[in-house]
Amino acid sequence: MGSERILIVEDDPALRRGLKDNFAFEGYDVLEAVDGQQGLDLAMSSSPDVIVLDIMLPKINGYEICRILRKRGLECPIVMLTAKGQEQDILLGLDIGADDYVTKPFSVKQLLARVSAMLRRQRQGATTSHAFGPFTLDVSSRRLLREGREIPLTPKEFGVLALLAGRPDRAMSRRDILREVWGRDVFVTLRSVDRCINTLRAKIEDDPTTPRYIHTVRPLGYRFEA
Repeated sequence: MGSERILIVEDDPALRRGLKDNFAFEGYDVLEAVDGQQGLDLAMSSSPDVIVLDIMLPKINGYEICRILRKRGLECPIVMLTAKGQEQDILLGLDIGADDYVTKPFSVKQLLARVSAMLRRQRQGATTSHAFGPFTLDVSSRRLLREGREIPLTPKEFGVLALLAGRPDRAMSRRDILREVWGRDVFVTLRSVDRCINTLRAKIEDDPTTPRYIHTVRPLGYRFEA
């Protein structure tokens, strides 16, 4: 774990110091940024394994940082911290590429557990690929290829497809998919899973109304067949 790098972008000095001390105690290499501009610069220059990103920051807010990083191709997990608890704020963060969302006040132990789980899944999937039909899902590069041509996926689309393809012929509930891909304690509805499945089918199915790969298991959820 010692080689895994955490970037904390937080302008509250007490919270930033507490997070730094706890992550360092667990053996992580910790970088700190006190405002949005410094956070953006460090994210692009230091190749962090995970970014813990406050939303309300001086200079550049967390939403804009997340949007810029995803646009520039940075794929590391991003956990957003915020005092806001409104559903639309959470949806905005997730839609622009955040992987998880923690509302202040929060348990540092819970945040550590979430980050550890993200990194564990990343390590387990480092050399994994899934082939189905003309497609290859490369988990290490987070790319979906169709006969060598890349099919663009959003972070959530990739997460759902990787989860289902990694567990073929197994029915998964919407709630399990939501928990695994969106994270725990995220205030989004199960319909978010359905919307993501619909956009995925439009990209990988010849006829989305008669899916070959992602099958609906009523009333539970979905099943992937390679």
